[in-house]
Amino acid sequence: MTGTAKTHAKGFKPEAKKHLGQHFLHDANVIAMIVHAVDPKPGDRLVEIGPGQGAITFPLLDRHGELTVIEFDRDLIFPLTETARAHGTLEVIHRDVLTVDFSALAHNGGPIRLVGNLPYNLSSPILFHALEHAAAIRDMHFMLQKEVVDRMAAAPGSKVYGRLSVMLQAYCQVIALFDVPPAAFRPPPKVDSAVVRMIPLAPDRIGIDDHALFARLVRDAFGQRRKTLRNALSLVCDGASIEAAGVRPDARAEQLEVAQFVRLANWLRAHDKVLPDPSAS
Repeated sequence: MTGTAKTHAKGFKPEAKKHLGQHFLHDANVIAMIVHAVDPKPGDRLVEIGPGQGAITFPLLDRHGELTVIEFDRDLIFPLTETARAHGTLEVIHRDVLTVDFSALAHNGGPIRLVGNLPYNLSSPILFHALEHAAAIRDMHFMLQKEVVDRMAAAPGSKVYGRLSVMLQAYCQVIALFDVPPAAFRPPPKVDSAVVRMIPLAPDRIGIDDHALFARLVRDAFGQRRKTLRNALSLVCDGASIEAAGVRPDARAEQLEVAQFVRLANWLRAHDKVLPDPSAS
């Protein structure tokens, strides 16, 4: 063990790395609120993304006894492992979270519960990566930039209701829990943060027949927000098809509920009214 390693294991306060988007949570009240929101029970399979200095990790271990963490920064792995010995059993996966197969983690052990203070520069890719494995996930509790959480949970008609809102709400129940000020982190970010709970929907509640078409439809609909659906979706379908599906062609994307996007995508697929995707050529 090097002298540096010893120091980290005891004090465990390595400097945040800007290029990794690290902001270490230190506010005890916020940490307690997160652990309370997760509320781990016996038998739960907890997986934390980006444990950092262990602000959430060790309280969860104290409460639950076992935890798997996914950490990309190799400098944090030794101090995490050493400090965890006094709290419980910690499994460390040293990988980029976007390469981790969450379904494999849940194999033979039931659905996993994801927790994490996500790096702001990777939050959307991580969210969509988790959605790809939604069938293996029971719920998710994430700390994100407040502006992102506002968009995730936005309702139709809101100025921040958009592609992210529809794509996440089509597959999950999204609940904004509480806001977190910059002072709760070291170093403090330049924006407010918030904690969100996401609960994947059962497959029979999702009801999307063609997931690729649904994603394409939502992407194009919000690609030019000021345009009506007739114009914004001109590369996907024609106005007559939109109307036949029970959706107003003169409406704008932010006026449609998630269920209307699902109905439109399913109708287009069922009636073979989808135009070829020019981006696929």
